[in-house]
Amino acid sequence: MKHFSKFLSETYHAKKENIPAQKRTTDKARPDKPAKPAFDIQKDTNIPSFMRSGLVVLSVILLASIAIAYGSKITGIESVTSVLSNRISNKELPIYCVDTPEKKVALSFDAAWGNEDTQKILDILKKNDIHVTFFMTGGWVESYPDDVKAISKAGHELGNHSENHKQMSTLSAGECKEEIMKVHEKVKELTGKDMCVFRPPYIKRL
Repeated sequence: MKHFSKFLSETYHAKKENIPAQKRTTDKARPDKPAKPAFDIQKDTNIPSFMRSGLVVLSVILLASIAIAYGSKITGIESVTSVLSNRISNKELPIYCVDTPEKKVALSFDAAWGNEDTQKILDILKKNDIHVTFFMTGGWVESYPDDVKAISKAGHELGNHSENHKQMSTLSAGECKEEIMKVHEKVKELTGKDMCVFRPPYIKRL
């Protein structure tokens, strides 16, 4: 059907131009005008398999090198950021993170009001074998001494969160010492342990 349609089309144009259809068809296939060979995309663009393999390997190596270089750059930035975060304009800042090769995070809880969820939290931590830091205020220690003992017995770190949860930057040196040592002595009396870490209240306002 396709060839028949082609024949009709050629016949129509031949009649229109007064050229015999047979001559028109013959002219297209004249030996003095050889047809241009068709472009074989498969043949002309064929690349030997060993070259293709080499290009793939080189591409993988290049991408891996870029990824490693980028990762090193990010690590360097993080290290600088970590150092700068602890000191800006010669002012010492609280420690937000520490450098470590280990894949770890530090979890902590502020114990300053209520104890409705304390036991539930301790159960979850025990189930998953996780140890954290509980930062306690003097008022919370006085209100929930049994919870303080339970936290200590479970092996968690006892953190100092001041006696009255005051903004430390507004206090004198003597008042700061009193805020820290009052709760420290209370916890030491209950558990026999020292509080070795301190989290100032309103830390963002220091």
